[in-house]
Amino acid sequence: MRILVFGINYSPDLTGIGKYTGEMCSFLASQGHQVTMVTAHPYYPQWELAAGYPKYFWKTELIDGVTVERCPLYIPQDPNALRKILHEVSFLGTILPVWFKLLFKKKYDYVLCINPPFHLTVYPLLYKWIRNSKLISHVQDLQVDVVNDLELIRSKAMIKLMFAFEKFLLKQSDYISTISLGMERKIASKGISKDKQWLFPNWVDSGFITPLSKKESLRSQFGLNYTDKVILYSGNLGEKQGLEYILDVALRFKGQSDIQFVIVGNGGAKNRLEEAATEMGLDNLRFFPLQPYGDLSRLLAVADVHLVLQKKEASDLVMPSKLTGILAAGGLALITAVEGTSLYDVVHKYKMGVLIEPGSVDALYDGIVACLATVDAGRIKMNAREYALAFLAKETVLGSFEQKLLLNIG
Repeated sequence: MRILVFGINYSPDLTGIGKYTGEMCSFLASQGHQVTMVTAHPYYPQWELAAGYPKYFWKTELIDGVTVERCPLYIPQDPNALRKILHEVSFLGTILPVWFKLLFKKKYDYVLCINPPFHLTVYPLLYKWIRNSKLISHVQDLQVDVVNDLELIRSKAMIKLMFAFEKFLLKQSDYISTISLGMERKIASKGISKDKQWLFPNWVDSGFITPLSKKESLRSQFGLNYTDKVILYSGNLGEKQGLEYILDVALRFKGQSDIQFVIVGNGGAKNRLEEAATEMGLDNLRFFPLQPYGDLSRLLAVADVHLVLQKKEASDLVMPSKLTGILAAGGLALITAVEGTSLYDVVHKYKMGVLIEPGSVDALYDGIVACLATVDAGRIKMNAREYALAFLAKETVLGSFEQKLLLNIG
């Protein structure tokens, strides 16, 4: 097969959508398929241009057998809502010459768009119309719903227009793949046939990410004692997670020196969180940059409790990608989720984490206390690892997606 993929993030991103897109394309290339990726220069999650990439020019490279067409874009240092819009719009503009170049090459069987940004689908759709390829919209995040529910854009007219445009793009897609049953239900509620939808969950390399002891972890590098009780949040430091609650809870534990909070990662909210932690005098809270992927198992082994947080407004609109690694590492996850959402249902069904309501400092505090005291920690950790092995294995998930492509070609 010849497969053309559009997405704003790609390898060497270590977190989020770019990581999964990179692994997907590399897998398909390893199976003998010709894969071309149209993406931006690496910038995420640190929101700065990676070394070795031009600020104003395009670049073509070969990564794991995938031809990667890199496009320049505006990268805001402090990505608020308006700057993120400009960021995405600039990427749409710089794609145009690459799109024209690919349009006149040998036809691709599939053109695949990674959402968000949802409006990026314009380019794959135009390619489909002109070259009669099949279009797949892979929805990692229901961006318009998140923007609306978190009130990142206040104009009702603009939101209504965005929803209408999103629906048009989804209806024009031949197939829509999503990462959770909750997102499938949400897309169906927009008037999109369930027959067009594929479940394509995020995966984990459970052979690479494995349970490790505290002595094998990064505790010594982080200046932590092996006897400390460590509460870890690792991943993107953005606006959807409600990370300010960690600071409020850390303040309540301030007098207990054996309980330490660790935040690892980068993102648009990092500077604000660090400044707030300093103002609050939180000597029991430490920040560290994103760690190399090779150290991921050692990082996850630092924690006694892993925090998987998202705001109530984002319920069932996003599936936390960090959870897959925590499960593979056999971690004890404290997860904010609304009852009835797909995240809540799957965690509750397989008893692989502790669930609390989102948006509550009291619930987060009580949840941490409960996790540190529970006699069921060993069982929960075992269930987590077993679920990752049974349902999230990288080769199984990607192999199933490849088979769907092969069966529906023509």
